[in-house]
Amino acid sequence: MPSRSSPVYASAASPAYESYTPSSSSSSENIIYGGTSSYTPPRKVWVDPKSLVNCGDASQIQGNVSPYVKQLVLNTFIAYGAGDEHCFGHSIAKAVKFVDISAHESHEKQGRMEATTVAEILVSKSMLNGAGMLHGGCLAFLIDNCCSTPLVALGLIQNVNGVGVTQSMNIMFHSPAPVGSCLRIISTSIAMGGRIMSARCEVINKKTGSVVASAYLNKMQPTISKL
Repeated sequence: MPSRSSPVYASAASPAYESYTPSSSSSSENIIYGGTSSYTPPRKVWVDPKSLVNCGDASQIQGNVSPYVKQLVLNTFIAYGAGDEHCFGHSIAKAVKFVDISAHESHEKQGRMEATTVAEILVSKSMLNGAGMLHGGCLAFLIDNCCSTPLVALGLIQNVNGVGVTQSMNIMFHSPAPVGSCLRIISTSIAMGGRIMSARCEVINKKTGSVVASAYLNKMQPTISKL
């Protein structure tokens, strides 16, 4: 994931890089992203982040993508991940707080863009299993929704649709999380193809630094006629 000392990306008002100094082999100064009107889905899509109403306040989210991208990522998470009060896991998803949404060029991937989101949530009693620890199903729900967000961000930056349905998810549970634990959910995009997208995630106990879980997630653009 990018260092917190990464240079600030352009704002929505000025969509080109402003202070990033690339290596001699990079062409990052030519990348334009994060504006307010350039994103056009290439075809009819299942969920278009631009069509969603504003949900929540993204102004406190840190990171080097534009405020516009941050708000659309938050809108998508709340509308699609939390839903209304009758939806599964609504109160848990609403308790998630995004603290950072960033993007950077990966030198290992020859300058391809990666997006990373960081979210936090306090483990409450309603999230526990009978042993008094965070329920694995609850954690899977959090990973599924949070790990999807860097793909939404990257899609907005690259003018493609990054919202899809989960195709597969592989979770490794490493350590328990008791009530009151603050979980830090760090998710990073891996690849974004024409239809298949993938991301990875680590869930860390913020106080102890222990890894609670790690995961890989594959998503795909659904066929509209089958929905």
